[in-house]
Amino acid sequence: MMAAAVKVLLVEDHFMARLALRSILGDSPALSIVGEADNGHEAVRLYTKLLPDVTVMDLNLPGLDGFDAISAIRRQNRAAKIVVLTNYDGSEDVYRALRNGAMAYLTKDASGQELVSAIQTVNQGVRYLPRTVRDTLAERIPLTELTPREQQVLALIAHGNSNREIASALQIAEKTVRIHVSSVLDKLGARDRTQAAIYAIQRGFVHLE
Repeated sequence: MMAAAVKVLLVEDHFMARLALRSILGDSPALSIVGEADNGHEAVRLYTKLLPDVTVMDLNLPGLDGFDAISAIRRQNRAAKIVVLTNYDGSEDVYRALRNGAMAYLTKDASGQELVSAIQTVNQGVRYLPRTVRDTLAERIPLTELTPREQQVLALIAHGNSNREIASALQIAEKTVRIHVSSVLDKLGARDRTQAAIYAIQRGFVHLE
């Protein structure tokens, strides 16, 4: 007796990319696409309605992003199985997605065969992380050592804000900003603000889109 096809929910905001995924996954008799969403809120709604076996989730979504969509789905069902498929390849992206509950992380240069394999693996309750993703995660700068305020300061630095602009945005004294900036540079081992910003962007801690 043949095993039932794995029910898959696709979450991808770009129509052509979603069309390509539908074609790739639709060719596999082991999979069955039960729904498609083009934003995070719709992904959560359809997950609740359809209860797919595996959800394939982009991270860069309008409205509710993929990270928060993963969290929302996992709050509904701690056993939800989610495969991330994204252009984001920073170590902080990988860390956040896994922390929020994703069981697999692939970048969009992965082959169709690898995506199918990841879905089947995750459906069996096993995590799937390609070597490149494991290597990226291993190189992760420990940004969790930054306080929430320091993370805000770092994000504003990466967007090119001066100390005065950061002080205004966070409604704190400029002297306090200088203290936070100094702490951020020290914790990251960065020579200056530019290097700190590059680290933050390369590691996926902030996205300049």
